[in-house]
Amino acid sequence: MIQPVILWTDALVFLLVVVVLAFALYARNKEHLRAPWRQVVRSRMAVASLVVLSAYTVTGLLDSMHFRAALPETAGQQEIQYSGEVLSVLDTLLGPVRTQVEKSYSAPFATHLYTRESVTTAEGEVVRIFPRLEFGGAHLADPALKGADIAARSAIAAAQALAATVALYLLVGLLLARRRRRPLPAVLGELARGATGIPWRTALLAFLLIALVVTLLANLASVYHVLGTDKVGQDVLYQSIKSIRTGLVIGTLTTLVMLPFAVFLGMMAGYFRGWVDDVIQYLYTTLNSIPGVLLIAAAVLMMQVYMANHPELFETMAERADLRLLFLCLILGVTSWTGLCRLLRGETLKLRELDYVQAARAFGVSRATILVRHLLPNLLHLVLIAVVIDFSGLVLAEAVLSYVGVGVDPTTLSWGNMINGARLEMAREPMVWWSLLAAFTFMFTLVLAANLFSDAVRDAFDPRLRR
Repeated sequence: MIQPVILWTDALVFLLVVVVLAFALYARNKEHLRAPWRQVVRSRMAVASLVVLSAYTVTGLLDSMHFRAALPETAGQQEIQYSGEVLSVLDTLLGPVRTQVEKSYSAPFATHLYTRESVTTAEGEVVRIFPRLEFGGAHLADPALKGADIAARSAIAAAQALAATVALYLLVGLLLARRRRRPLPAVLGELARGATGIPWRTALLAFLLIALVVTLLANLASVYHVLGTDKVGQDVLYQSIKSIRTGLVIGTLTTLVMLPFAVFLGMMAGYFRGWVDDVIQYLYTTLNSIPGVLLIAAAVLMMQVYMANHPELFETMAERADLRLLFLCLILGVTSWTGLCRLLRGETLKLRELDYVQAARAFGVSRATILVRHLLPNLLHLVLIAVVIDFSGLVLAEAVLSYVGVGVDPTTLSWGNMINGARLEMAREPMVWWSLLAAFTFMFTLVLAANLFSDAVRDAFDPRLRR
């Protein structure tokens, strides 16, 4: 038995998914909306980046389905009691990686602890050795066989990834053959040669890479600590994967909070000018003059005081940490809209003087109609580009804020908290480097994919670059 748990960020994440799907269905029958996205998916780099972003997104969605497991029944128990620990579907899939906790630090693929310990032998002699790990490599009778075991498991993973890619290749070919009413072998040949409008071959190669990573981790992480363990023996790979949701929530929800302020105020300032422009300029100039870190720190500390004074509002620690994460998204959104607002104001000032806008005004078209139907579509490329670019910047901002102690809750797994914990580990002797490397790799991959995808979106939606 399980009890579903819907956190605030869970509800907002799935609401965003519904909105995106609804927009996709709406744009399906609108050629002017479909055309730019058709150009995006024709870019090899965009398609490869989209596959990577999809893998991150699926991971984040699995980690946004939370529940509480039922506790074992006791004699005379009248009602089902549930655990105070809130888990997710991703936690269930990562069961062995989550539960196999060692005593302390261990290096990637290690079979022994990273530091020596004093052990008393059967003869009563005290010696310093590297103790054997409880879980990492425990299936090996002889640690010297580790290399051959890793190679065998990697070969199995490669075969599984290749089989999954071939199955997807056949499925895509079958769907295209039915849609185009052509023989399946001919369509498969076009896919293999890359002779299709959409670069399916690039997508399949990117999928193969993702599948290879997933199968490797699935085959190795159950018996080894692929990325080592931290000070308390928790698997670093588990921390890195769990941090994906935090990065996605920070990037997406903060952007959604920022957009209404930036778009509405930027267009109002550029179109109406006069005192409206003066007030809006004064507002964002004043906000920019205050260091953003100070505003965020003050807001987060106020939230901490509120949560400390009202503990009865939070049934679990997960709800407490989730509220802090949501509040961090809100304060980041309120303090980061000024750049896009200034950009949209300048662009609106130019667009309002163009002939088609002047003609609309001469024919008596309302100001609201001019803003929504004439100006906003020509600003959409800037908004979309800013959304993707700001997403990348916000993911990095979370890491910086958590590093200085004003980011997400310390109990929330995030790349920022991992980097914050690694600063002391890097000063150890011997140095513990794998936590920092893991956080950097996962964060770098997400940000790079988002930036590459934003380049394709910019080229497709910028009216000046359309052919």
